Amino acid sequence: MRTIGKNRGLARLADADGHFRMVALDQRPPLFEVIAQARGISRDQVEYADVTAAKRLLVEALAPHCSSMLFDPNFAVPAAIDLLPARCGLIMTLEEHRVEETPGGRKSRTIPHWSVEKIRAIGGDAVKVLAWYRPDADAVVNAHQRNFVRAIGEDCARHDIPYVLELLVYPFLGSANHTTDYVESPGKLPKLVIESVREFAKPEYGVDLLKLESPLAASSLPARDGSPAAQSAQREFDTIGEICAERRIPWVLLSGGAVAEKFERVLEYAYAAGAGGFLAGRTIWLEAIRKHFPESHAVAASLRRDGVGVLERLNQLTKAKGTVWTPHFPVFTDIRQEGDFARGY
Repeated sequence: MRTIGKNRGLARLADADGHFRMVALDQRPPLFEVIAQARGISRDQVEYADVTAAKRLLVEALAPHCSSMLFDPNFAVPAAIDLLPARCGLIMTLEEHRVEETPGGRKSRTIPHWSVEKIRAIGGDAVKVLAWYRPDADAVVNAHQRNFVRAIGEDCARHDIPYVLELLVYPFLGSANHTTDYVESPGKLPKLVIESVREFAKPEYGVDLLKLESPLAASSLPARDGSPAAQSAQREFDTIGEICAERRIPWVLLSGGAVAEKFERVLEYAYAAGAGGFLAGRTIWLEAIRKHFPESHAVAASLRRDGVGVLERLNQLTKAKGTVWTPHFPVFTDIRQEGDFARGY
C-alpha cells in the first residue's frame, strides 16, 4: 500500500480522471543538439541562455494542455518555474545526463548538488530517474545500476515522494550502432526491455511509476490490425502489462523522439496492455525548435499550432483508451484517539 505522500504525489501527476498526460522538458543533450543545428554551431558551443530561452517557450505553450511536466534543475527550473500553472504537477529529474561509458555498459549518477531532499524542498511532486540498463551488460555495471536505483528509492521512501523510473536500452561502446544520444537503440530486443522491467518492478526498488520505451522499435511497429505480426507485437506489450499489474505499478510510455503517428501506434498497443498514459517530449516539441529557433515568435506560433495539436491528439487517445489510475489510501483502523496518527506516521 502506498503512503499518503506517494498517493497524493501521483495524483498531482495525473489529471482529474486519473490519466497521466505528461510532457518531458528535462532533455539536455537532445535540446543542445537541435539548438546547435539551428545555430549552425557545435553542441559544445550552445549557450546557456539559448537553452533556457527554448525551455521557457516550451512551458509557456504546452503547460496548459498537460497534467504534469518534467523539469531539470539546471535549465528548466531557472527558465520557467514561474510559468508552471498551479494545477500542473511538477516532476523533477535527478540523474546527470553525462554517464560513465565503459566497454561493459553505462553507469549512471545523480546531478551534482541535487537530491531527493531538494526536490521535495522546492515542492516537487515526484522524482524521476533515467537508468540506462541492459540485462546482458557486465555484472559489475548492472550491480552499480541496481544499487543506484535502489538507493534513490530508499531516499524517495524517506521523503515520502513518488519515484518515477525511466528505463532505456542502449548500444554498447564499440558496437556498430553505438551512440550516446537519447535515441531508440536500433539493436534492442524485446527481451532486453521486458527483463529490465521485470527487474525494476521488484518491491526492493520502491518504484511508483514506470516510464518505459516500446519493446519493439516504434518505426517498425505494425499497424494494430489483428494480423499475425500485430498479435505478436501485442504479446510483447502484454508481458510488460502483466509484470506491472502483478506489482501494482502504473506505467506510461516515453516517445523517444518518434514521429507523432508512430508514437500514437505505440500507445495503441500499450493502452491495450494496461498503460495509463505518456511522458513524452521531443515528439511534441522538437520540430518547432528545429525549424524556427532562435526566432521566438515563430517557435511559439509553431508550438501553439503543431505542438499543441500533437499533444491534444495524444490526450484524446489517452482519455479514450488509457487505463485510469486511482489512488488507494491507507485505512486507519488503528487510529483510536487524538495524536495516534501524528505519532505513528
